[in-house]
Parts: sequence; C-alpha cells; structure tokens
Amino acid sequence: MDPRFIRNFSIVAHIDHGKSTLADQLLLKTGAITEREFKEQLLDDLDVEKERGITVKARTVALRYKHTDGETYELNLIDTPGHVDFHYEVSRSLAACEGALLLVDAFQGVQAQTVANAYAAIEQDLEIIPVVNKIDLPVTRIDDVLEEVETVLGLDPYGAVRVSAKKGLNIEDCLAAIVERIPAPQGAPDAPLRALVFDSKYDSYKGVFTYVRLKEGTVKKGDTIRFMRGGSDHDVIEIGQFAPLRKECKSLGPGQVGYILTGIKELDQVTIGDTVTHAGRPAAEALPGYQKPKQMVFCGMYPIDGRDFEKLRDEMQKLALNDSSFSYAPETSDALGFGFRCGFLGMLHMEIVQQRLESEQDVDLIQTAPNVTYEIEERSGDVYKIDNPQDVPDAGVIEEFREPIARVNFILSKDHIGPIMQLCADRRGEYKNTEYLGPDRAQLTYELPLAEIVYDMYDKLKSVTSGYGTMDYEVIGFKAADLVKMDIMVKGERVDALATIVHKSNADNRGRQLCKRLKKEISKHQFEIPIQAAIGGRIIARETISAFRKNVTAKCYGGDISRKRKLLQKQKEGKKRMRSFGSVEIPQKAFLSVLSTDED
Repeated sequence: MDPRFIRNFSIVAHIDHGKSTLADQLLLKTGAITEREFKEQLLDDLDVEKERGITVKARTVALRYKHTDGETYELNLIDTPGHVDFHYEVSRSLAACEGALLLVDAFQGVQAQTVANAYAAIEQDLEIIPVVNKIDLPVTRIDDVLEEVETVLGLDPYGAVRVSAKKGLNIEDCLAAIVERIPAPQGAPDAPLRALVFDSKYDSYKGVFTYVRLKEGTVKKGDTIRFMRGGSDHDVIEIGQFAPLRKECKSLGPGQVGYILTGIKELDQVTIGDTVTHAGRPAAEALPGYQKPKQMVFCGMYPIDGRDFEKLRDEMQKLALNDSSFSYAPETSDALGFGFRCGFLGMLHMEIVQQRLESEQDVDLIQTAPNVTYEIEERSGDVYKIDNPQDVPDAGVIEEFREPIARVNFILSKDHIGPIMQLCADRRGEYKNTEYLGPDRAQLTYELPLAEIVYDMYDKLKSVTSGYGTMDYEVIGFKAADLVKMDIMVKGERVDALATIVHKSNADNRGRQLCKRLKKEISKHQFEIPIQAAIGGRIIARETISAFRKNVTAKCYGGDISRKRKLLQKQKEGKKRMRSFGSVEIPQKAFLSVLSTDED
C-alpha cells in the first residue's frame, strides 16, 4: 500500500479515561466489527484484563477508513495500557507510531499518567491530538480541562476533539483528525528491508508471532529474513495483519504494521526491539530498538506442589516472551524448596503475572514478599546490585548500602496537600516543589525511596484524597541510607523467605509489627512456637504462639490427685518431644504479611 495513505497512531491516557472504549468505537465506525460483534473492551482479550477492566498488553489492529476526500486510508491503531507499571509497553508502542491521541477525561482533567504519557510521546517527536472524552457526563468542566492541557502539557487546546466514547459521539471527527493531522510514514518500498520488532506472542500450534512495524522495504511470504541482533535466518511461512482478527496478506510495505510467522519454536530467538531484514540483501544498520526495561520489584515464586516445577518453568518462559519486562531465574529456599526469583516493573505487574500463572496456566503458587533492588558498596571497593535479602553480606564488609530513589508527581486537589505531605514525611520523602494547575488543583513533587512507594502508597494516596489523587513515578538513581537486613525466626529457625531489608530507624517498630502479624497468620500447633525478629545476632522483637492444650484429666472424677499429676506429666513430656521434632506449617498469607506497613 502507498505509504501516503497509511497512518500509525496510539491512544495514550491516564488509567480509566476511556482508551479501550474509544478503541472499540473506532473499530465499529470503520466497519472492522459489526454492531452485533461490538462489545466493551474488545481488544482487552486476556482474562485478567476483562476481570480487572484494565489494559495490560498493547494490541495492534489495522482499520480501513474512507475519508471525505474519497481516498481509503489504512489506520494502524496500537492500543496501550494506562497504569504506571506498564509505561514500558506504552514507550514500545509509541516507537512504532507517527502520532498519538492524548485522551483526557472531561471531568477529571489532566492526571499524573496523562502527563507522563504525553511527555513520552513528545520525546518520540510524535504529532499529538488532544481528545476530551466523556463529554456526555452530567457534570463536566471542559474549558478548565482544555486550559490544563495548554498550561501543563503545552499543547494547543483549540485543536482538541470532543468525544463521548461510551455514546459514540463525534467519533468521525476523531478519525478525520487522525488522517489530516498525523503525518504519513516515510520509507521506500524497494529499499533494503528494515522492520522493528515491537512485540511477540507465543502460540502452541503456530509458534512465535513476531509483531513488526516496517520502516523501509517490503516483505512477502516465502522470503528468507534475518533477525539482525539474533543473527538467525528463517523462511516466512505466513504474513498478515490483525483487523481485529488475524488476516493473512501477500506482503507488507513501508509504514505498515503486521505479523510475521516463521515457525520459530525456540522462545529466545525473538528479541523485542530487534530489526528484521532480508538474509540475501541485508540492511546496512539496525534500527535503534528499545532500552532494556529495568525491573524494580522482585519476589520469589514457588510451586505449592514440587512436581509442578518444570511446568512452572515452561509457563514462565512463554510469559517472558509475551512480556519482555518480566524476568525470572531459578532459586532455592530452605523453607519452600525449588522456585524462581522473578523481576517486575511494579506491584500491579507482579499481581497480574501471578494471576495469569494461577488462572490461565493452572499452577498453584506460593509467593514471597516482594522487595526492590538495592546497591551495595563493599569496603574492598566492589559495587553490585542485589534483589534478594538473602544476598546481603555481613554488616562488617559493607561500606555503603544504597536504596533506589524515585521522583514522584502527585496531582490532587489543594485541600489534600497537607495529608499527602504528612504521608510523604512519614516515608522519608524529600519535598521538591508544588505547581498549581488551576484554582483548585496542584501538582506536588517529592523524592521518595522506591521501597516506600511500591507496597501500598497508591492505596494510601486514594484513601487520603477520597479517591481523586493520582501519582506517577520514575526511578532517578540510588542514594546511601542506613539500611539493615531483618531476619525472621520461627521456632528458632531462620525462615529465608521472610527476610526483609528495612531502615534502621524503623527496624524495631517493623519487627514488632511483623511478629504480631505472623502470630495471627500462623495457626496453633501442639507445641509452643516462638516468633522472633533479629538483626544480625540481636533479637529485636518476639511473640509466642501458645500450644493447643488438650484436657487429659477430663475423665478423672475425684479420686487420687496422683493419677491427674501422672497424666499431666505424661502430656508435658510429649509436648517437649514435639517441640524438638515438630515442624511449623507457615501459610501463604504469612509470607505476604511482610508487606503491610499499617500499625496494628
């Protein structure tokens, strides 16, 4: 197809501002689906997406649109997630586009992720079209929202399109703006092939689907292609686009977005950000590709049934291909056996992966408490990163213990500035500045330790701002702090999966909280169970779970007291033996109780 009649665009917005609903309307208005097929969030096809009502994976779909100038255009929409954890998915999608629709809620206005995604699109030098959604709401503040778009984002508010994705109002205006304002892709069809791999998907029957955006050249069925970074050659056995269902085509030209099927079954042969070229006529240099995503939250995942270990490894391998921001490596735990150390972009990302493994792949998991990546400088001068509390060396060899620091932007009403400042102060935050976005709304910027953000900062923010506050964060580096490793001992044995890294000033308090919480989570046994928190060799907190006590003298009515004493003595000796040999069963909830920072 002539590149002049192609438009590649993404929809970016804050979470819940209506991206998926607008995408569905664009499909309906261009005839990609019929009214009968139309249903909410059509592109969100993962079970976890339907259940939570959010987009997790970017999806691509090719639309055919007949403009008023009489020409038929191919519009390639790459749907993107909105949650802060999936910002990497957004950046990948934007690299395959020339323009973006920036969606803003007609009542809520510019929010934290709106700002982050707008800046990501500006960095990629994309044409941005502001779209005000939900104009059918009974209460809107469209003029104020357009003013925020101009003052906060620096975009021209006069070209904004006003739509209601739910009611299907003004969707035609949106399609016309895409054709008229987003530039056509550049690239010669007869140049050496260069196509960017922006995503991939594993199918157990067909193999790996490689999603590509062609920058130059043409690819046809039967061609032999080469992955420039991987260096492997493969024959193209199928080529096509999603419209929205998979549809085969004869060739893909410059500017087009589609998939290539080569029969690859080895998952590690496809790298996101790689460049596809012809084996016989390779391109001189590869496309820039992507920066590797930095996992910031790590946790252990172990199969409840040890026989599921190989199955879990296979499922994680497939998941890592579909989601390049997820990583895993085998590890062992004295308490839990064989499992994997997994890396995620954030807490929601971690929950989504666990949910997909348990519900879609039917694997029962025990998950340990997550922690962030730390940096350690030893007295010898060696500097390295750790993502597992078990890897912390003895305090004597540590010169400096550093934690990751994030710059956090809160957008909230001016009435909630005080509670948020108090919340950040309690979490060792460093105030940076306040900007007013209008008479009633402000953007507050803080630098906070990442460990204080990822666990429950989002929930606390929603709680103190009555649900209206939003936040976005990015990791800016590492900073030295007075950190220590806190071990948990159950019945005198250190439980490696419960170890955590805490700030020294808060260690005693956290230790007491954690012991109390574990006392509630671990059920009573036939023997007494001491629970202790320790830093090095020093015990800083202790709780004791008392033993079950069976009334062994119940049958003795009256008579000689020595009979009762004999029975009690026998019970006492039995409990003493149990204390030596009995093992404590620790439930899944206990491993996650490390997370909570609430006071009891």
